[in-house]
Amino acid sequence: MMTLPGSIAFDEFGKPFIILRDQDKQKRLTGNEAIKAHITAARSIANTLKTSLGPKGLDKLLVSPDGDVTVTNDGATILKNMDVDHEIAKLMVQLSQSQDDEIGDGTTGVVVLAGSLLEQAEQLLDKGIHPIRIADGFELAAQCAIEHLNSIAKDFPVNPNNLEPLIKVALTTLGSKIVNKCHRQMAEIAVNAVMAVADLKTRDVNFELIKVEGKVGGRLEDSMLVKGVIIDKDFSHPQMPKRLEKVKLAILTCPFEPPKPKTKHKLDVTSVEDYKALRQYEHEKFTNMVDQVKSTGATLAICQWGFDDEANHLLLQKQLPAVRWVGGPEIELIAIATGGRIVPRFEELTTEKLGYAGVVRELTFGTTKDRMLVIEECQNSRAVTIFIRGGNKMIVEEAKRSIHDALCTVRNLVTNEKIVYGGGASEISCSLACAASADKISSIEQYAFRAFADALEAIPMALAENCGQSSVNSLAEVKSRQLSEQNPALGIDCMNRGTNDMSVQNVIESLKSKQQQILLATQLVKMILKIDDIRSPADGYE
Repeated sequence: MMTLPGSIAFDEFGKPFIILRDQDKQKRLTGNEAIKAHITAARSIANTLKTSLGPKGLDKLLVSPDGDVTVTNDGATILKNMDVDHEIAKLMVQLSQSQDDEIGDGTTGVVVLAGSLLEQAEQLLDKGIHPIRIADGFELAAQCAIEHLNSIAKDFPVNPNNLEPLIKVALTTLGSKIVNKCHRQMAEIAVNAVMAVADLKTRDVNFELIKVEGKVGGRLEDSMLVKGVIIDKDFSHPQMPKRLEKVKLAILTCPFEPPKPKTKHKLDVTSVEDYKALRQYEHEKFTNMVDQVKSTGATLAICQWGFDDEANHLLLQKQLPAVRWVGGPEIELIAIATGGRIVPRFEELTTEKLGYAGVVRELTFGTTKDRMLVIEECQNSRAVTIFIRGGNKMIVEEAKRSIHDALCTVRNLVTNEKIVYGGGASEISCSLACAASADKISSIEQYAFRAFADALEAIPMALAENCGQSSVNSLAEVKSRQLSEQNPALGIDCMNRGTNDMSVQNVIESLKSKQQQILLATQLVKMILKIDDIRSPADGYE
């Protein structure tokens, strides 16, 4: 006889509820014990990421259930690919993802900061301070830190005629990435891509106009910025020309196929004459379709769907180069770049709906049959493609993630022209400000303020530790110098350049990114401190 883990009973109102077996022997964590268990789970995630922080941070190798290998030190990517079961740990994953969605950079730092805040909160709980008072104190301290960041931030005017300052910020972002082998080149590509699509009047950057494409093979140094669109396709017939100039593009979402009835149908071909008539009908339809495209003056057809060998041969005969199986996002980008209209039916195609491109050429790679199409000198020159090369798939994918971070950082500076200094300098300065504010508070929140100040020091300590320095000694030296010299640009000399002044080293970060890190980490910690129990529907609770 099979025994069930629980049975259903009914209360006096007839509502069912579940009775779990051995419920009297099971122990549930509640109150401070539950909060400490949550803190332990969250800290384990933060400790995993701590070693990936900074320019000398280490990478993680992640293997998916399918056997796909990812090598990265991008916090959001690491957490996204981790198999996390604990509910609080999942909140840490979402925290990193929020930072990635909003800012694009600082995904590792925000998790390390949250873990450090929780570590400090645990010590305050042991002192007997109520979690609500801790959470409120952390929130006040976060506001103090953000105000201090505003006071030490420097103006950073974006000048399209002088891109060097923007390149320096992109260099900071890429410093901890695998692409620092060709550091300067990647930074220039990211800055030029953003400035090509940025609208400096409205302070807006349309990321949909920037496409990042990768191809395995070649070196990272072979990566380039294309003022146009690259698609991973080739011309439909090998005898079509490999380079076209002054091209008029017909962008089609209708297939080169004879029309079919929309309802279910059956066609019986019972004789040779019927078959020949069907062949003749198909040939006439194909010819009409190609002639309709040619009559508008189009010199290249880009089709979202495929077409068979007969249509392909006819396109070659009529000297109309074509590209087939071009995906929806690529079709839209081509339409934006060339100024063309996407046409759903051949009958609707007119000369006014054609796009224009100066050059359409086919790229070939090494001795392989890999080919890609480059559409350049477009009518709308704002659409750009970053084309990344690399020795293997892992390097190409990591380079894409690195470029994404750099693009986001430059975009943040276009939308908000304020910077702070990196290398832990801004965190140390905020820590000193919070510690000074704690002395002016008479209530119990002063303990939370001091704990917040200690938690902010986790970032520079992790940076020093990952660079092989004595973390405590390095932090103590920089803190004393910041106090005595009143210089908020002093940070950890991760690259051993002989100076702790980040303004000299050009280690610059976006103010928006740093503020968002503090805000998001504090919000999550406040939420975790208020969770004193976890219940599931199996416990008989809705």
